[in-house]
Amino acid sequence: MSGTTEHLPATGLAWHLARRPEGPATAEDFALREIPVVPPEEGSVLVRNRYFSVDPYMRGRMNDVKSYTPPYRLDHPMDGGAAGEVIASRAAGFEPGDLVVHGRGWREYATVPADTCVRADTALAPLSAYLGVLGMTGLTAYAGLLDVASFRPGETVFVSGAAGAVGSQVGQIARLKGAARVVGSAGSAQKVRLLVDEFGFDAAFNYKDGPVVGQLRPLVPDGVDVYFDNVGGEHLEAALSRMNVHGRITVCGMIAQYDGAPGPAPRNLALLIGKRLRMQGMLVGDHERLRPRFVEEVSGWLREGRLTYRETVLHGIERGAEAFLGLMRGENTGKMLVALDG
Repeated sequence: MSGTTEHLPATGLAWHLARRPEGPATAEDFALREIPVVPPEEGSVLVRNRYFSVDPYMRGRMNDVKSYTPPYRLDHPMDGGAAGEVIASRAAGFEPGDLVVHGRGWREYATVPADTCVRADTALAPLSAYLGVLGMTGLTAYAGLLDVASFRPGETVFVSGAAGAVGSQVGQIARLKGAARVVGSAGSAQKVRLLVDEFGFDAAFNYKDGPVVGQLRPLVPDGVDVYFDNVGGEHLEAALSRMNVHGRITVCGMIAQYDGAPGPAPRNLALLIGKRLRMQGMLVGDHERLRPRFVEEVSGWLREGRLTYRETVLHGIERGAEAFLGLMRGENTGKMLVALDG
């Protein structure tokens, strides 16, 4: 074993789901508690987390319903993407000091099977980037646009929730791959400016300024070939109204209805028939085969300064619930992360 147990911490802090939210999640639904630190067994490593990710899909896991990923258990540590440093190892090829990404976030220390860890090369990008632009959200954008939506150069792309970690990267990849026009929606005037001035969108609008369909129509006079949906609801209805024949829709998320009952939109699904549209949901785990190509291509764009990203980082494990609630309110720009300082 690399790293001795005698110098390992006995306990660490971890966020628990204290109760299941009814409607929007609140701070009272979470509890920060002390748990034992488990020394690694054969084939596993102990990681001191430096960052963990909060993501919209986690709201669904707070409900006790069957889905593609198991719900969080009440009064048990939550999990999610995390990145950190190996401090003890009983796995071949891993040594203390190695930097890895894994799936047991929301806590200070995590004992994880080594075969579930992905190494992070900080020569390519900072460690935090492996939870965003070079991690799950980045691969979601890459696969959702190029694989699921079958994007082709010369097409017009509309992205909802475009200032988030996934949406901002979708727009940039579309531009780098030769889109004729890229349009995005966001929730503030500041984010709209960011989409155009920093992320290179051709146009953007604040969905809070009025009906989405009325704002979208003049920005896509030649229609939409690819719609990347992070929001659902009114956004999906508006996109359907502007889709071109044989257009494609990637349904990545529907944050508009995560916290409660879905609204009436979309009311125009019949357009799928006449326009011969393809609308497909996606889970990033189905696209792991693309990861080597994704990392190579995106890290190259980062190195050349052709692709940029933003992170909203809250410091201190005690701000974990705050970070998640802020994400659900749209307070983040780019990837929302919690940094475990110290």
